[in-house]
Amino acid sequence: MTSNYSADQIQVLEGLEPVRKRPGMYIGSTGPKGLHHLVYEVVDNSIDEALAGYCTHIEIEINADGSVTVTDNGRGIPTDIHPTTGRSALETVLTVLHAGGKFGGGGYKVSGGLHGVGVSVVNALSEWVEVKVWREGKEHFQRFERGNPIGMLEAIANADHPTGTQVSFLPDTEIFKDGIEFDYNTLAGRLKELAYLNAGVKITFGDARGTTGAAGREGKAREEVYFYEGGIREYVTYMTSEKEPLHGDIIYVSGEKNDVQVEVALQWCVDAYSDNLLGFANNIRTIDGGTHLEGLKAVLTRTINSIARKRNKIKENEANLGGENVREGLTGVISVKVPDPEFEGQTKTKLGNTEVRGIVDSLVGEALTEFLEFNPQVADSVIEKAVQAFKAAEAARRARELVRRKSVLESSTLPGKLADCSAKDPSVSEIYIVEGDSAGGSAKQGRDRQFQAILPLRGKILNIEKTDDAKIYKNTEIQSLITALGLGIKGDEFDASQLRYHRVILMTDADVDGAHIRTLLLTFFYRYQRALVDQGYIYIACPPLYKLERGKNHYYCYSDRELQEQIRQFPANASYTIQRFKGLGEMMPTQLWETTMNPETRTLKQVQIEDAAEADRIFTVLMGDRVAPRREFIETYGSKLNLMELDI
Repeated sequence: MTSNYSADQIQVLEGLEPVRKRPGMYIGSTGPKGLHHLVYEVVDNSIDEALAGYCTHIEIEINADGSVTVTDNGRGIPTDIHPTTGRSALETVLTVLHAGGKFGGGGYKVSGGLHGVGVSVVNALSEWVEVKVWREGKEHFQRFERGNPIGMLEAIANADHPTGTQVSFLPDTEIFKDGIEFDYNTLAGRLKELAYLNAGVKITFGDARGTTGAAGREGKAREEVYFYEGGIREYVTYMTSEKEPLHGDIIYVSGEKNDVQVEVALQWCVDAYSDNLLGFANNIRTIDGGTHLEGLKAVLTRTINSIARKRNKIKENEANLGGENVREGLTGVISVKVPDPEFEGQTKTKLGNTEVRGIVDSLVGEALTEFLEFNPQVADSVIEKAVQAFKAAEAARRARELVRRKSVLESSTLPGKLADCSAKDPSVSEIYIVEGDSAGGSAKQGRDRQFQAILPLRGKILNIEKTDDAKIYKNTEIQSLITALGLGIKGDEFDASQLRYHRVILMTDADVDGAHIRTLLLTFFYRYQRALVDQGYIYIACPPLYKLERGKNHYYCYSDRELQEQIRQFPANASYTIQRFKGLGEMMPTQLWETTMNPETRTLKQVQIEDAAEADRIFTVLMGDRVAPRREFIETYGSKLNLMELDI
């Protein structure tokens, strides 16, 4: 059998065709995440103008027709003819990949965005884009449809208007087949974050769709303004608002070296046992860390140990405090602005510039040492908390060693109640964590043994938010979880190669107790090994609430609304029966497989952290020691969240 492979089979994609052909390469996905990424790309251009010192106000509006408009008071995209393309600079930026002011031409010293392809990618993936530019006393306008210019750039009027740019776009339903509806809270989280990271930049966010909420100006359903003169200091204040601070003033460091700008804000808290450090590089959240976070962690450990020895809090013959001891209870933000950032991976989640580590180390080391020497009470408080953490870690280590010795004496290191799968490849293996032996029995009988493992847990696991490490390792259910998944100990760097299953699925009953167990498990993963959540290994199973039977036909319904919709499709006088599943244990193994475990028919929700600061705050409020903030939360949001079944 022969195959002709010749030059005419080589496809050449011109202009923006590659973006429409493979959109996932440019925006990650054509689902909700990619859809919202379009807004971030346009806003990033305005933020770059702010970083360059030319923009102070950015307005974002979701329009009544579902399109989005982003307006800034920057310099305005240049409108003169580009020497290479022979077209206006604006049309060039909108229609040519990798065209922009971020590639060494002196336009921008520092920029975020997606490698300078942002606004052209938005153009390629939109049904239409309309751009207005105000500069040199004129208002310029051009429209594009699916990436193609409709007519030339025109100066449509003389304008006594501040300079700036306005970009309106409607995402293309041919690309985003799941729909083009923007989620207000998702966008608000990112815009608020950008306002914290860029002190003094005002961001106004409005929604003109028919959303319920307080009426704003010009009939807008909703409008919020984000403006933080204190920048990341206010960010840390917001994140620790429900915690008890260990020291009064937030420790703030700001400096520049070799054109790299560094900002750090730190606050230790009394009632917190884990650290929450957020890293940003050029306004991009680096969830996988990088050299800036490595430098910060190293300098924190070294400086606190150095001060502790100077103040005789650690004796000569005693070991140094570990990094995890020093960072216990610490909330912090580090934001670096790097002229030529090197990001590892397509999604820019890890900063790779090696020089940044040393710059962070030297700038923060000098400023932090000076601050602690001039504020000995703060130094003593931080050191004392770190010493307590060190002692607790030693107790936890002893408890852990006891667990390990016990495991060696047993026939297997894996927990006895784990029904493992036969596949040895973690990337195809998944584990269902279920509540109780009854549900565990159904799940074990209904599963596909080839790739599905089952771990039943008895009762409710410990609330990690209120527990020290020593107690964690003595808890049987948590021991089982840690061992079954192949997790390292707390404080170890997460090692994906040790994880035994790449889908960790929480499958609990669809009632109040089930929701509580799911929340306790999520708290464990979020606080104990956050990278599991950040890297997308945690899922929630969605079992049905009802089985609706009519004659020989049956339907599974996953919500009350779905049940009512299905009933409405029956004739008026139809007879039917409704079975309400109170728990997974009530379901036959075949039913559990068909509805909740079969990859062909099940629904899984992947747990994602869109807003890390808000997630951390909510975990503290709902799962922490302090009762007053939790009561206030319930009183404030109870009616909005429909907490009718709240188990008090």
